[in-house]
Amino acid sequence: MPDAAPPAPSPLSTRKLRHIEACLLPESQYQHVTTGLERVPWPYRALPETDLDDVDLRTTFLGRALAAPVLIGAMTGGAEKARVINRHLATAAARLGIGMMLGSQRVMLEHPDAAPTFQVREHAPDILLVGNLGAAQFLQGYGAAQATRAVKEVGADAIAIHVNPLQEALQPGGDTHWQGLTERLNSLVPYLPFPVILKEVGHGLDPATIRAVRPAGFAALDVAGAGGTSWARVEQLVHHGQVLSPDLCELGHPTADALRAARQAAPGTPLIASGGIRTGLDAARALSLGAGAVAVARPLLAPALDSADAVEAWLRTFLQDLRVALFVGGFPDVPSARAASGST
Repeated sequence: MPDAAPPAPSPLSTRKLRHIEACLLPESQYQHVTTGLERVPWPYRALPETDLDDVDLRTTFLGRALAAPVLIGAMTGGAEKARVINRHLATAAARLGIGMMLGSQRVMLEHPDAAPTFQVREHAPDILLVGNLGAAQFLQGYGAAQATRAVKEVGADAIAIHVNPLQEALQPGGDTHWQGLTERLNSLVPYLPFPVILKEVGHGLDPATIRAVRPAGFAALDVAGAGGTSWARVEQLVHHGQVLSPDLCELGHPTADALRAARQAAPGTPLIASGGIRTGLDAARALSLGAGAVAVARPLLAPALDSADAVEAWLRTFLQDLRVALFVGGFPDVPSARAASGST
């Protein structure tokens, strides 16, 4: 008998593939808003009094040692192409000793046959691995059981709960019932037995939100500011083939502003800087604003479609540029760069 045909992809899986295609387009990026990191001063010392090779990028985040303060940001899952992407990303992360955040695992929970596209532990047994679920789902029946499944079934160390109201509002059939979600998160998160990160998806966390979820005790905040990929643009490209609401798609808090505001609103909470992080100097500036780590996503998408070697090559250049930035700034390590601006 001929082999059985593979199951037809679910609508969620199909949408994940279209997200990948849309994110590769230049139209998916903010057109007018920048991250603001280019305006953050960075020192230059003609006598740095340290050796470039001795600059130490090691740090810890969420209690885990990292070779550099870098995470591969959340991207994808749920389709065969996504499985290949995640395998390449995880392999590169393991080689370099950095962390990785998975794409939204909702498709995996609702369609168990998609689980292998997220399971990367065999390729990266020791990295800091962060799972990912959408906040809106926690008003639609999700609870501790689903969050725990998302963590345990991929062997993650933590989970990110992402908030994306603008993306959902511009997505046909998106999740737009958000009333009561703050209370829901505040009542759920403290009882989860693993670290939980609150993250935006590229339009920026605001101080009012950060203050409102303080009772939840999030282990970290991923500010995911504006200036890189606009997921509002991505949704419109996926569903309409063009951006129909360009002014709405430019909304958000630039990454530098979001970092400053988060540092003031939650001074003791570790921060992840993401949203338009493209260079090692971007990363250095984000660290100086109080970030404990930076996350990079879109620049790694095309390399991840190629190979783990391509991802590793891009990241090695990024990490070397970060090392050079610290060197010429006179900072021998990550803590000294963060302490210089009053961050701890």
